[in-house]
Parts: sequence; C-alpha cells; structure tokens
Amino acid sequence: MADTVLYEVSDGLATITLNRPEAMNALNVATKVALREAAEEAVRDTAVRAVLLTAAGERAFCVGQDLKEHIGLLAQDRETGSRLTMSTVREHYNPIVRALAGAAKPVVAAVNGVAAGAGFGFALAADYRVVADTASFNTSFVGVALTGDSGISWTLPRVVGPSRAADLLLFPRSISAQDALELGIANKVVPAAEVRAEAEKVARKLASGPTMAYAAIKEAMAFGLTHSLEETLDKEDELQTRAGQSEDHTIAVQAFVNKEKPKYLGR
Repeated sequence: MADTVLYEVSDGLATITLNRPEAMNALNVATKVALREAAEEAVRDTAVRAVLLTAAGERAFCVGQDLKEHIGLLAQDRETGSRLTMSTVREHYNPIVRALAGAAKPVVAAVNGVAAGAGFGFALAADYRVVADTASFNTSFVGVALTGDSGISWTLPRVVGPSRAADLLLFPRSISAQDALELGIANKVVPAAEVRAEAEKVARKLASGPTMAYAAIKEAMAFGLTHSLEETLDKEDELQTRAGQSEDHTIAVQAFVNKEKPKYLGR
C-alpha cells in the first residue's frame, strides 16, 4: 500500500488516512489504488468492527481527482487513441464506494477540510460524518465538464432530496459546514481542532457495539430506499431473525436484566 494512504487497526477500529496534505489529498492513481486496497481490507477483516476515514492536514479532506496528473493522462489517451484515463471510475471509485457503503460494519468520516468531487462522494459513502466547522463541500464535477461519480448520483439525492441534489450538481458551489449540517450532509459539526478526536470517539463507540445489528441496520435502510413497504417489512423480519440469533443479542438482554453495561463481541 502506498504511503499516500495510511492504514491502521486498533481495538476493532480500522483507520484509513488520506495522506497527501501537500496536494490537498487529491486523488492520483497511486492514492486511488491504495485507498481501494485499504477500504477492501477493512471490509474483509473480521477483526475490524468499524472504519474511520480521515485525512492528513488541515485544509482538505479530499479535493477529488488530481487534475495535474489527469491532464497528462488525457494527453496520453489522445496520443494512443485509448480511453484508459476515464476507466478510473470503474477501477477505483466504484470499488471504493462499494466497500465503504456496503461494509457490514459502520463507517465514520472525519471531514477536516474541503471535500470536493470524489472526496464529497467518499464522505457521503460513510454512515456518519463528523465535520470541522471550517470544512466545506462542493460537487465540482460540472466545473470540469464532467458528471457525478463516486456514488454521488445515488447518495446525494438520498441525503438532501432530488431537487437540492440537482441544484448542487448543476450549480456547484462551496457548502459551509453549517449549511451541510442543515442539509443533513453533516451529522455533527465540531471545532476544527476537535474533528479527528470526536470522529474517533464516535467510531470507537461503534467498534465496541453490536456489529451485526449495525450491519442489519445498514442493509435494511439501503433495501428500503428501493423497495416497497411490504418488501421492506419482509426484509426487516429476515434481518431481525438473524440479529436475534447473534451472541450480542443474548449478551445485551442478559446485561439489561442484570442492570449491567453489555460487552459486545461483534458476533
């Protein structure tokens, strides 16, 4: 894994850190490959019970595609007649978003600064976003004559509604942390100096919780967005049966009866 992305696991929490602060954590090819590998490893590792996605530096969470590298790759495509540059959506962005959004464990994003383009998309792929009061969001795609990617065409309308999503995608602009909170993009806004600590606190709480229940909640909500009430009721029945058979459910019920704090095992 390249040093443009750092990966660490501690007490059930996998921390993935974008590590190109000098480039505002822009996504060059090496970073995209490393982020994909880190996200997929966090999903595969059964010892990981929650994921924290964060970034180095103070200015940016991630400003999206590294356009300096991108323009050179486009020139190579023109010279060779290939279309390899834009395969980055299929090869990098899509697997990253699938891993984060589809993880059978909660994902927290610590948005420390600007989140633009794919950086915005990755933040939306998380289940919970802790945002610095100095941070901002920008779809930015139209500014470089592109459509949305990194799952933003799916996630953004579901977070802010179709009308607001269309407005933000057609007329990209900076969305302040406070506006993001009001729109539902941010779950919590904290002083910039506290964003990493607060996000880690949230993530560690989730890492020590009932992992199978969290996974079921994610699956049920995703299912419910695209299915009827009747189908969703059946899905809830299926998932609740599965959760009820977990060790954590027995632990929780016994702890409740004994008036104790449950110590979950994540299974």
